[in-house]
Amino acid sequence: MKSIITLILLLTTFTLSIAQSFHAATFNIRQRNQVDTGNLWVDRKEKVCNLIKYHDFDVFGVQEAFKDQMDDMQKLLPKYASIGVGRDDGKEKGEYSAIWYKKERFKIIKSGTFWLSETNIETPNKGWDAALPRICTWAVLEDKTNQKQFILMNTHFDHRGKIARKESAKLMLVKAKELASNLPLVLMGDLNVNEKDEAYFTLANSPYIQDTHELASIVYEPNSTFNGWGKNIQAKGRIDHIFVSKPFTVLKYGILTDTYEGKYPSDHFPVAVHMEW
Repeated sequence: MKSIITLILLLTTFTLSIAQSFHAATFNIRQRNQVDTGNLWVDRKEKVCNLIKYHDFDVFGVQEAFKDQMDDMQKLLPKYASIGVGRDDGKEKGEYSAIWYKKERFKIIKSGTFWLSETNIETPNKGWDAALPRICTWAVLEDKTNQKQFILMNTHFDHRGKIARKESAKLMLVKAKELASNLPLVLMGDLNVNEKDEAYFTLANSPYIQDTHELASIVYEPNSTFNGWGKNIQAKGRIDHIFVSKPFTVLKYGILTDTYEGKYPSDHFPVAVHMEW
């Protein structure tokens, strides 16, 4: 009898451990256009989705996704659901910074999108010195296996506006406290800055979140996160990031350099982390 009870306790502990761990990722999938000769979305979409399925992300954020790309991904990823809006009109026009999640495991408690701006975060506009409208999509997710909740924020900072990037980082932290101050936070996205930039330090040195790259016990960093279709790969340089608040324990961090027939699913590599809660 004692051995049976011990076995049950061990199995229960193992089950809880599995339920409290998850795999998160950020992936700039590169917007659909007609100028990426040899790397058009119609040729890449299955490769992008197969990568996601193989690495088995539980939750992930994408950047640069147009509505038709979101539709394609939904067809190819039936186990996932998504939230997000286009940045140009708050509906379907322009790039999404969408959040995807496994439907069987998570449910959305509340969600929304705000614009990265000093004047108006409710409707489409450009903030500070940004070249384009920029957004953050967020969601409070509940894990159905244990009823725990956390807030996930996904964004894409401006590629030109230095002030916009720094101020966007500040705004993200303010909004995180406002939206879910009592919940663990996962903040991710293409920040268009490396780990030596002021906007990065605004997040990494804040009292609320830390860089998963610095927290992970195992780090797989074969090269930079931006690849430029293989033409701009550097030995170092992370412009795609995932930050988390202290309740999370980061087990593994990786820049996933999957390729196919000498080609790349996107001009960015996805960044993925395994975490325990």
